[in-house]
Amino acid sequence: MKGYIEERAVEIANYIIDNNATVRQTAKQFGISKSTVHKDVTKMNG
Repeated sequence: MKGYIEERAVEIANYIIDNNATVRQTAKQFGISKSTVHKDVTKMNG
């Protein structure tokens, strides 16, 4: 399970960087909540 979350976090981070996207835009694109986006990209070393 941890591997999937790490993979998703990298995918989300790449999307934000490549598209200069906001957390809200990213959440909508991935079908997840804004808090999940924030958690994934801030806790990558957790």
